Amino acid sequence: MTEVVRVRFAPSPTGALHVGGARTAIYNWALARRTGGTFILRIDDTDAERSTAENTAQILRSLEWLGLDWDEGPEVGGPFGPYFQTERADHYRSALDRMKANGSAYPCFCSATELEAKREAARSGDGSAGYDRTCRHLPADTVAARIAAGEPHVWRLSVPEDRGDILVDDAVRGETTFPASAMDDFVLVRSDGTPTYNFATVVDDADMEITHVIRGDDHLSNTPRQILVFEALGHAVPRFAHLSMIWGADGKKLSKRHGATSVEAFHEEGILPEALLNYLALLGWSLDGDTTIISADTLKTSFSLDRISKNPAIFDPEKLEWMNGMYIREMPPGVLIERMVPWLESAGLATADDVAARHDWFVSLVPLISERLKRMTEIAPTVGFLLTDRFEPDPAAVAKGLTGAEAYRSVSAAHAALEVLEVWETETVETALRALPEALGIKPKIVLQAVRVAVTGSTVSPPLFESVALLGRDIALARLDAASRGTGE
Repeated sequence: MTEVVRVRFAPSPTGALHVGGARTAIYNWALARRTGGTFILRIDDTDAERSTAENTAQILRSLEWLGLDWDEGPEVGGPFGPYFQTERADHYRSALDRMKANGSAYPCFCSATELEAKREAARSGDGSAGYDRTCRHLPADTVAARIAAGEPHVWRLSVPEDRGDILVDDAVRGETTFPASAMDDFVLVRSDGTPTYNFATVVDDADMEITHVIRGDDHLSNTPRQILVFEALGHAVPRFAHLSMIWGADGKKLSKRHGATSVEAFHEEGILPEALLNYLALLGWSLDGDTTIISADTLKTSFSLDRISKNPAIFDPEKLEWMNGMYIREMPPGVLIERMVPWLESAGLATADDVAARHDWFVSLVPLISERLKRMTEIAPTVGFLLTDRFEPDPAAVAKGLTGAEAYRSVSAAHAALEVLEVWETETVETALRALPEALGIKPKIVLQAVRVAVTGSTVSPPLFESVALLGRDIALARLDAASRGTGE
């Protein structure tokens, strides 16, 4: 019988969703989609001081923006809820009760001061700095009396003394062996009743019937401890897959010093969700070793754990930007226009209603700009001269291309040549402007650069003749007239 895959992404809402976490979510989601399994979103919000509702909302937004839909979790529910750890206290109590009953958990009354003294003595004597199991074999009546008296205590895992080495058969890293003798009786539940990470996450994974745990390899050291808890609960151990870290170009763990690292930051910097999804998927996984552009649909049909590399991935912002440009260029005009709207609105250049009313005009604009764009943040600066009522040429551009007698002669002649056009379209504009250099005896570069600065305000713009046509007769002529008088508009 084929196993039904159940995977989870369990972020802690203590900050923005980092690209490393996003990649983990992508791999979990992709495996669930390829196998017809279930992708669960669980919020590990037990860090009361740092976990916030705002961070949780940000994580959900980021996942939704990337196109990652979950089958169980916040906002959608499911049969194994709640999906917030802070709402699962009764599940942890129930699991601890089972472990008390089967003898795999015991209370420890050692104080923090006592524990530190034991550790110091062990270190100075070249012994193990782990817990020395002082309370493991206390008589039952002594334990009951001390608990009844309200003596503070934690609950520890009773690591089986005859447990052999712990083997982790990792889907990415292969087999790794941990000696059980090196595992101390670690704490499951603190003295205030709150569960530790290695206990809570196992209880949740067991309750939610998780079959595969795909996560960063910074959790690898937790895995043998968690396997012991699975065994103590009598639950099958899921298959683990530990992903190597994402590094910056300097070979160090990706952090803010490398630039944007959160999903929302890349969104704000004009990266498309499908481009970021594609790029992150390839940070440690490949379809065939050659294919670079991979859609979400391809991930859903082709992703597999056996093609994940165990080598660290290098995050290259320039490659992401290149890939983003590829997605912009390949986007159907109607889709790109829709994606442009928020950027135009935030710049105060056009509303959704404006764009809808001038849809055909925007369709004509798209091919002029799509080849030049690498980020969506470039849209407003690129097309602003076409949409603004307050036209202010860049002073540096004016100094470079609209200064001197030849430049003024050029824009004056351009105004005269265009003013008499009966048909205002790209072809007629181009014919009129291309005739000017010979007629004026001025180099084409000087003439066309002067016209470009006059009508676009920049030395770099979408194709000149198409831009003039899109501006419309009245605006283009007004700008040329203002430039010829050297007053600006």
